[in-house]
Amino acid sequence: MILMDPWIINLIAMGALVLLFLMGTYFSAAEMAFSSLNRARIKNLAETEGEKTKRAKMVLTLYENRFDEVISTLLICNNIVAITSATVSVSLFVRLIGDVGYIVSTVVISAIVIIFTDIFPKSFSKEQPERVAMSCAPILRILMTLCRPLNFGVIKMKNGLSSKFFTKPTEGENEQSIIGQEIIYMVEEAEKDGALNEGDSLLITNAIEFNDVLAWDILTPRVNIVSIPIGASVEEIAEIFLESGYSRMPVYEDSLDTIRGIVHIRDFLKCMASSASETPITLQDIITPAVFTVTSARVTDVLTILKKEKSHMAIVADEYGGTEGLVTMEDILEQLVGDIWDENDEIIEEFLPMGGNKHKVLCTAAIDKMFEYFDMDAESDSNTVSGWITDMFRYLPEVGEHFVFEKLTVTVTKTDGPRVEECEILVVEDDAD
Repeated sequence: MILMDPWIINLIAMGALVLLFLMGTYFSAAEMAFSSLNRARIKNLAETEGEKTKRAKMVLTLYENRFDEVISTLLICNNIVAITSATVSVSLFVRLIGDVGYIVSTVVISAIVIIFTDIFPKSFSKEQPERVAMSCAPILRILMTLCRPLNFGVIKMKNGLSSKFFTKPTEGENEQSIIGQEIIYMVEEAEKDGALNEGDSLLITNAIEFNDVLAWDILTPRVNIVSIPIGASVEEIAEIFLESGYSRMPVYEDSLDTIRGIVHIRDFLKCMASSASETPITLQDIITPAVFTVTSARVTDVLTILKKEKSHMAIVADEYGGTEGLVTMEDILEQLVGDIWDENDEIIEEFLPMGGNKHKVLCTAAIDKMFEYFDMDAESDSNTVSGWITDMFRYLPEVGEHFVFEKLTVTVTKTDGPRVEECEILVVEDDAD
């Protein structure tokens, strides 16, 4: 019987370790690639003619139809490699340096496995998952065929445990919300990378979140509604239109809780032009029926109603049937494209820096916008700065009164009856900063 030289055995063991390390690198890279795969990108590569089309189609099929089997195969192979490399390395180091080889083998092999067959390949695959996945796909299909019997049992066991301990996400709104958040994340990343400018990014984000916006979020509150009493004279109507600058206004009887319709300045001017030679007109002759909605209606539903009724304004009713506010077509469009100004609009700065960490704030501004403006992670049950200030005082404050909220010192500077109209905010920077 021919005995092999110990050095030959050691060289074979070293070669086996190198091969095992390369296999571990492959399995780790493939696992991260398929876990980080961007379905939209790989689908686009699969539909584009070229040399990579066949590989991209292969990856897309594995990702969409056999993802659990892919991950299971890679984990099985990776663990087999890890166990085998540990066994071979211990045997090699014991032959080379004696009993202390157990400890040396553990330290050396652990470092090599963690750094070179785990961290490096996974970091590289995270940056280019599509490219790595397409490179690994052909060999991976062969391994999946070899591991199919074992994969069958593993996947069955996984599905059984999942059904007992985890509930499946509900279809419909929750799933759509998750997908929407994923798209928003991708848009934000694209903006950071320079692929999208700020305007495009904002438009896409607003379009995705558009379905979640309610009439309550964008309505003009009751106290800010400019309206016309049904018994107003032609001169009074003309004066209201002239002072407000609006082209449409609701018409009420007795109070704003009884809206009788909407009057358009175009109809009013036509009637004024013809009233000299014809029977004098009344307001009832030119008003059109009002469109009503509720505070909980989605903006998309309000838009559908307005388009159907060929109207540009909807009255928002509260839970008691009174008037909560109104929503216009312009309010809805601004949710997508931002503020829209025309030549007659007075541009109002809701947040105006005054120097020295002081800011003038209009209290009609949304409280969420204010927290965002001051880069604060805070919340409030109120919708406006005015409501927030009143909630903080727990009574109707007077001019000059102030309070401290986190890093903000808020001072009331202007009121109108029960409403706080303006405030001055001093930002107190943290000494640690």
